[in-house]
Amino acid sequence: MGLLFFVCGIVAVAFVLAISVYLVVSGLPAIAEIGPVKFLFGKRWYASANDFGILAIILTSFAGTAGAILVGVPVGLMTAVFLSKVAPPRVAAVIHAAVELLAGIPSVVYGLVGMILLVPAIRVAFDLPSGATLLAAIIVLAVMILPSIISVSETALRAVPREYEEASLALGATHIETVFRVSVPAARSGIATAIVLGIGRAIGEAMAIIMVAGNVANMPGLLTPVRFLTTAIVSEMSYASVGSLHRNALFSIGLVLFLFIMMINVFLNVFIKQKKED
Repeated sequence: MGLLFFVCGIVAVAFVLAISVYLVVSGLPAIAEIGPVKFLFGKRWYASANDFGILAIILTSFAGTAGAILVGVPVGLMTAVFLSKVAPPRVAAVIHAAVELLAGIPSVVYGLVGMILLVPAIRVAFDLPSGATLLAAIIVLAVMILPSIISVSETALRAVPREYEEASLALGATHIETVFRVSVPAARSGIATAIVLGIGRAIGEAMAIIMVAGNVANMPGLLTPVRFLTTAIVSEMSYASVGSLHRNALFSIGLVLFLFIMMINVFLNVFIKQKKED
């Protein structure tokens, strides 16, 4: 069994290495041909003119992910606290069923509902020509990351030893004080993992976002049509000719996206490690 587990672990590592090597080999030629500075800091993306600058797309992905995390993490964490520490069993069962259903909905359905309901509502509320904006993308992403954050955070909170909470209550703390000053800090590692999963879901989503964000390579603005890194790849890969600079530039976007996710994971892991040492 030990050998079987080892082989499974090696397979997972091998897939990550294979993806990494493929993205590097496919993405670096375009970056070298366009120029790293022009590619990463250029503000214009016009494939017809061989003008490939992805600064606006990078900033949009960062802003959209940050906005979704700012909205989704508090809601998801509070829901997890409610389910694990406050809710009666019957109420918790109903909410659990809703969260599981939310997790099982295909991303294209989120995009369809957002396009039919959310986009027109934003257009009317802010008197815009089109409601397909960064705001719509943030709201859709925030809803999509909730199941991951809720389920992982709840599991982490339930794993906190009961003795911690009993000691806090014995010292005179209220139940809510115990939850937020003892249970939540003790479950910090699991909550951080939930946030990482949420970030990965948010930054890697394409189908739902392409339906509600407008898919225009503008600099990010809350009420502006925008394009994310993932939607840039999805929307143009189908007609980019094989071997062209355009197609290679799309692979380069994938490489940037991959490095972006890796940096976020490394940062959060280092942050968690430092907190544990403190």
